[in-house]
Amino acid sequence: MLSTTSFAQLPKASPNPEPDVRFKADILLILAHPDDEEDITGYLARALDEHKRVAVLFATRGDTGANLIGWAKETSLGAEREIEARNALGFLGIKNVWFIGAPNTPSQDVLWSLERWNHGSALGEAVRIVRLTRPEVIISLLPNYYTGENHGDHQAAGVIATEACDMAANPTKFPEQIVAPSVRTSNFFGTEGLRPWQPKKIYYLANPAVPFPESQQGPEYSLTDISTSRHVTYCQLHFESLNAHLTQIAGRAAEDLKEIKEGKNVGTLCEPEHLILGKSLVGGSVAGDVFEGVGSDPIAFVPVKDYQPQNHTGLSLELGAQFAFYRKFWAAHNIERLANLMPVQEMGITPGGNLPVPLLLHNYTDSAVNIELAVELPPGWTEYIWAGKYPGRSALPVIKRSGSGQFPVRAHDQYPVEEMLTAPPQGKIGEWQQITWHARSAGREIGAVTIKVYLEGDPGMPQ
Repeated sequence: MLSTTSFAQLPKASPNPEPDVRFKADILLILAHPDDEEDITGYLARALDEHKRVAVLFATRGDTGANLIGWAKETSLGAEREIEARNALGFLGIKNVWFIGAPNTPSQDVLWSLERWNHGSALGEAVRIVRLTRPEVIISLLPNYYTGENHGDHQAAGVIATEACDMAANPTKFPEQIVAPSVRTSNFFGTEGLRPWQPKKIYYLANPAVPFPESQQGPEYSLTDISTSRHVTYCQLHFESLNAHLTQIAGRAAEDLKEIKEGKNVGTLCEPEHLILGKSLVGGSVAGDVFEGVGSDPIAFVPVKDYQPQNHTGLSLELGAQFAFYRKFWAAHNIERLANLMPVQEMGITPGGNLPVPLLLHNYTDSAVNIELAVELPPGWTEYIWAGKYPGRSALPVIKRSGSGQFPVRAHDQYPVEEMLTAPPQGKIGEWQQITWHARSAGREIGAVTIKVYLEGDPGMPQ
């Protein structure tokens, strides 16, 4: 047995390095494109005045966006937009900015974006940056489909941020990131040596055509307050920062800034910024300050309940694709409160535009069935239906591609239906309309799905 003297004679190891304090963040933004930060730059300037440290992770470089000042597109535009973002954030005082480098995906379907981003790879990078920056609070874009500007990449950033928030403290998720390398001071190729980290809160940004009742969803911050460090309004700092994104806005921010300095349209241009609380692991009120309840000490890993399968019976109808995903996703990540933003699913469309609506027919019985599907449309709406054989392939059966009809559904299977509707070309802007699908089998109704559709002038899809 070794004696006390023997232990005393052991050589002393060097101190164990702490996580790198240069990258510690109080707030980590996880966004989709350069300029997505524009909806929160006023609050970021306020947080910096309060000596909070801010870092940003962009999923893409915005390479498929528009260019309002030049010919650069695709990869070249992405290179320009990266510098624009660094300049915009640098003006505020934010220097720790990362890019995942995922491809920009112009759609309104979160699942398309996640597919193009290589979901697992993008998530691994987000978890890495959470572990590197150790944020107290994560702010991202709303993982939900809503009216108005509704980019699939924005939704995907919210999905990735939520998953990273819940995984970064779990040592079984991307474990290669948290195992210490065998040799720290050499060029030996090994593991990464980061530490698990549990963020305390997650908030979301949204820009719906018809606003949610924000006062009930999270904190509100005035843009007309004066910055304690810059001695101008946070609204002015917002437009000064936004003006760096010239490829996306040309001179609009400079024009708005001029009006603000002249005291014009301040009420319109300087509306308060809102955040939507996803969840807090440290208590506090929904509308309270972002850092309400957030202490300086780390907290332990808080597991989420994850996906819990439900026991279904019989036949049913539901919204499919991204809508079915979100219902499971919110519950799995303990952010069910997002479902309350829209008790009835909302969608936006321009007059005369096409509206794709995915539906799912379920058969949980032991026998194959036929399910009849019919849609109840407001006046002026039409349903696109294609049924026929592929040209030159006479051997193939007639295929029902979309819309109302009869669908054979095997036992314990589901049948996806891609409905395509066309809005009336002379529809009234700003009007809500309701659309309902009814499903029945063997003469008995098995379910119905209703959505609210908002007719808007320009749904937009900023990149």
